Amino acid sequence: MIKTSVLLALTAWIFTAPASPCSAQGAPKTSQSDQQKQESAQTQVSADSQQPVVQKRDWRYQLRPGDSFSLTFPFTPEFNQGAVVVQPDGYATLAGLGEMSVAGKTLPELRTLMQTSYSTIVSPQVITVELKDFEKPYFLVGGEVGHPGKFDLRSDTTVAEAVTIAGGFKDTSKHSQVLLFRRVSDEWMGVKKIDLKKMLSSGNLSEDLHLRAGDMVYVPKNALSKIKPFIPVSGVGVYANPY
Repeated sequence: MIKTSVLLALTAWIFTAPASPCSAQGAPKTSQSDQQKQESAQTQVSADSQQPVVQKRDWRYQLRPGDSFSLTFPFTPEFNQGAVVVQPDGYATLAGLGEMSVAGKTLPELRTLMQTSYSTIVSPQVITVELKDFEKPYFLVGGEVGHPGKFDLRSDTTVAEAVTIAGGFKDTSKHSQVLLFRRVSDEWMGVKKIDLKKMLSSGNLSEDLHLRAGDMVYVPKNALSKIKPFIPVSGVGVYANPY
């Protein structure tokens, strides 16, 4: 009798017990970490299958202290401003708005800012923004070149072209370690080492970097030029023709 009651209780527990995740779904669930690994692998595969995208070399001028721009309102000419000057702190005084930070903005960004800001006090209209006075783009070349100095950046210019504009390499130049300095922020400046010797000898300038406004190219001295002042030259003629 006891065996029969135990068997009935065991049978009732089997049929009333909750189904396990495997029996309810038919397959074990994938853990969150495994799923993230699979998604990461798929992303890596898709990224590897894509061809590299060529970066654009064009850049837009950013407003700086001392620059000036004009604003023209077609429907409300009383807000026209012929020369809004960017102050040394980067702010500009605008009619009806007061002071506003504009330094560091490109012309399209400034136009969008003016449209948004003035939409609260004037009727919707297309505001014309035009640069009046600004710092002309330039680059610097220093070190062991023929004519180091400051040059106007009038067109798309590479590091090799900049060295050529500055008079080319001198005999004391270290072609393999040309340095390109580029300002990242007010406190930081990045530097890139360029092997122009390898590029020029191979005839492949595909990795020649394109300059931006304010860049500085520096050509250091080679090892021979550093020790040349200490090489004795008084006895060269004697050793060349000892007899």
